[in-house]
Amino acid sequence: MAVGMSENKELRMRKVGLLAGVGRLPVEFARAASGMGIAVIAVVVAPGVDPELTLVAAKTYTISIGELSRIIETLKEENVQEVTMLGKVTKELLFSGAVVPDGRMQRLLVGLKDYNDDTLMLAFVRELAAEGIGVLDQTALIRALMPMPGVLTSRKPTTNEQEDMDYGYKMAKEIGGLDIGQTVVVKDRAVMAVEAIEGTDECIRRGARLARGGAVVAKVAKPNQDMRFDVPGVGPDTIRAMLEGEATALVIEAGKTLLAERDKVLSLANEHGITIVAK
Repeated sequence: MAVGMSENKELRMRKVGLLAGVGRLPVEFARAASGMGIAVIAVVVAPGVDPELTLVAAKTYTISIGELSRIIETLKEENVQEVTMLGKVTKELLFSGAVVPDGRMQRLLVGLKDYNDDTLMLAFVRELAAEGIGVLDQTALIRALMPMPGVLTSRKPTTNEQEDMDYGYKMAKEIGGLDIGQTVVVKDRAVMAVEAIEGTDECIRRGARLARGGAVVAKVAKPNQDMRFDVPGVGPDTIRAMLEGEATALVIEAGKTLLAERDKVLSLANEHGITIVAK
């Protein structure tokens, strides 16, 4: 008990940086941190970030993910020694030319062996570490958002859906091990789509369209998931993407997948007969 109290006291005395991308998770984190008395210094690094973030963070800056020097300078000026990275920031921003990397980011990119997600993120983490800024486990303050095993919706999967869930889960682990993506769409034990640079929602749309209804979506953590970045997450947009292509089932990895806006997700799924299982 004494140790826990000591840890809580330490948390209440510090500020935390938040490198925020698209989605609800940055808001969930900032709200949880604020509730613990932790000041959140948010740096919005991608377009389309939830505007509510500015209401729950102590301070908010908007700096492109390509402006690595400015991001680091801002964090240091705010005396931030630890950051977490939450929200979607796709590599497509770099490859499409939407982001213009500064000199420091250019040097980081040139020195990489490849542009896989883990390679990019680990290099980013090293740059922060070189400036005395540590990167926290993404789930440190929001572990309550990760469901435990079980059926989360009112409808249980059919036998065929369960078989597709088991198959899709296995396939998703395989592509995760290759650092390609974390999501697959399957139907009748055949892979319809594999997530790559386009992200989860576009993968779902493509796979569900090819399946012509009845697709099953699987999203999991990588076999050796680094909890500092790229922890899988699903939210209402995941369900909306499934609805567009009449996908009927979603399986996620229990205890390792962040479920943002749980009530909204389950309400939307139940309304449309989608079954969700944490495996």
